[in-house]
Amino acid sequence: MTETAHYLPAGLPAPLDEERVNAPYWQGLTQGVLRVQRCAACGTWQFGGEWLCHHCHAFDPPWVEVAPRGRIFSWERVWHPVHPALKERGPYLAVLVELPEAGGLRMLGNLLGDAMQEVTIGAEVEGVFEHHAAAEVPYSLLQWRRT
Repeated sequence: MTETAHYLPAGLPAPLDEERVNAPYWQGLTQGVLRVQRCAACGTWQFGGEWLCHHCHAFDPPWVEVAPRGRIFSWERVWHPVHPALKERGPYLAVLVELPEAGGLRMLGNLLGDAMQEVTIGAEVEGVFEHHAAAEVPYSLLQWRRT
């Protein structure tokens, strides 16, 4: 659980959460903490945030802190930028990370390091918090680094 200099360039828009359902997740990232939902009624893990449990439909599943450690479940080398600010940043690696401490739920992120590195399914990764405090709307992101 470390912090990093900016992997992503300035100029990207802050992530949107208009309904504020993911507010505990985004607030946690600014504090260097990873939070996901776990239903108090049935114990189901889920991410991204929802107003109800995917399994039992209980309302307002609470957010719990989990270790930002997992394994690469899948990956993609991205060659085409998804935003003009990334025009000079390709290629980059997007990974689907499985979190064993959170019931195996999976979340997307960038894999830090050389974009041409060999990526192995099952490789262990740790979360790296990237803070954009100077952005017009301050925000933080979770990136991934191989351990």
